[in-house]
Amino acid sequence: MEAAKNKARNYHLIVFDWDGTLLDSAGAIVACMQAAAVDLGLPPPEEGAVRHVIGLGLHDALSQALPQAPVSDYPRIAERYRHHYLSQDHALPLFAGARELVEELAAAGCLLGVATGKSRHGLNRALAASGLGPLFHATRCADECHSKPAPDMLLELIAELDAEPDRTLMIGDTTHDLQMARNAGVGALAVGYGAHPRAALQAEQPLGLFDQLPQLRDWLRRNG
Repeated sequence: MEAAKNKARNYHLIVFDWDGTLLDSAGAIVACMQAAAVDLGLPPPEEGAVRHVIGLGLHDALSQALPQAPVSDYPRIAERYRHHYLSQDHALPLFAGARELVEELAAAGCLLGVATGKSRHGLNRALAASGLGPLFHATRCADECHSKPAPDMLLELIAELDAEPDRTLMIGDTTHDLQMARNAGVGALAVGYGAHPRAALQAEQPLGLFDQLPQLRDWLRRNG
């Protein structure tokens, strides 16, 4: 990012999704959702069904991944999911290169944000465990805004940080992230190593689609 310090940046606010984009957590989310269903005597959802709803708010995620579950069971399912997930979330790793990328962007003077389907409690735990919390200027969670793909998370971050939509960039691993960016009128990049299949991401026509974090870093160095 050294060159970026010496020129006007195309993107001043860069917003990351968390799970599946910075944190290697998609597999754990699938396993914990399946375990929560079993705890309540429900058939465990297929891996693909859970991966599809990663990034959504709790109600939307459960209605799609466990359509047979009555809404009245959602609090119990959520409690069992948290029980399984919180027993291991402290040990989930960042993707290789994620820490260095965020640190580079911060050093280059970018405003950094997070827009995530996690709860506020869950994101605060993740930011503390990763040590990246101080590098983000603002964050939004699914229990504070309308769920992705509604634009609210991005619009609130833009307003809070006094940013401009045409200089804001969303980076995520799901179609929900890319659709949220489109609905908010901002550019988006996709990473193909997370929750959603590469073909589904490509169909959303992001500005770029990267299978590895170094490729994303290089794009940001050239275009950020």
